[in-house]
Amino acid sequence: MQVNTKAIVLSAIKYGDTSLIVRCYTEKAGVRSYMLRGVLKSRKGKIKSAYFQPLSQLELTASHNNKGTLNSIKEARVVYPYESLYIDMIKQSIAFFLSEMLSNSVQEEEGNTDLYSYIETSLKWLDIHNSVSNFHLVFLINLTKYLGFYPDEANSDSSSFNLVEGKFTNEVLFGKYIFGRDLELFKMLLGITFDVVDKLSFDVNSRQRLLEIIVVYFELHLTGFKKPKSIQILKELFS
Repeated sequence: MQVNTKAIVLSAIKYGDTSLIVRCYTEKAGVRSYMLRGVLKSRKGKIKSAYFQPLSQLELTASHNNKGTLNSIKEARVVYPYESLYIDMIKQSIAFFLSEMLSNSVQEEEGNTDLYSYIETSLKWLDIHNSVSNFHLVFLINLTKYLGFYPDEANSDSSSFNLVEGKFTNEVLFGKYIFGRDLELFKMLLGITFDVVDKLSFDVNSRQRLLEIIVVYFELHLTGFKKPKSIQILKELFS
């Protein structure tokens, strides 16, 4: 079945000497993987390997199947050329990290226009703004709204937050909880949009601790989720 759809690149893995296996989150068909044969040696082809950097925003004409095998791309073009995402070291590191997080978090093979729009517009915001040191934290906590486990903000004056149940509570039984300063930091993220992200005054230690908490939160709520390898690079960058 041929499909025309917007797509965001999640990963590109070299296959053999000349080919790529590309994984994308598409607007119309969810997560799809494609085999791009010979793309690394072809200089005259319509499809360029440079299109498939992490979080590139593309428009694809693709052939999709429902047999669990790799799909193919007939045409591809960049629909949003980033101005700074791939030349600013901080933004580039955030992009690599978020591409891993999205690869591990978004799995469904069906369209979700609200989720796609959220990712698309968030990346455009990252590209054109300068104060981005807290972007990944706000992006990830708000991503949980679309994945179905955004924290329940009821009883937010409680003494702890149950990471497993996603709820504030005064009862500490079994499971994973956050308290004290960790709880204060976590609550500061809730309800925040990118418009006010620069008003979050986290120091290095607070930012790193929040990132650890959020990754654990994802691990607890997503089956098969793997901690991104690039998280260490991000921590070192902001240290």
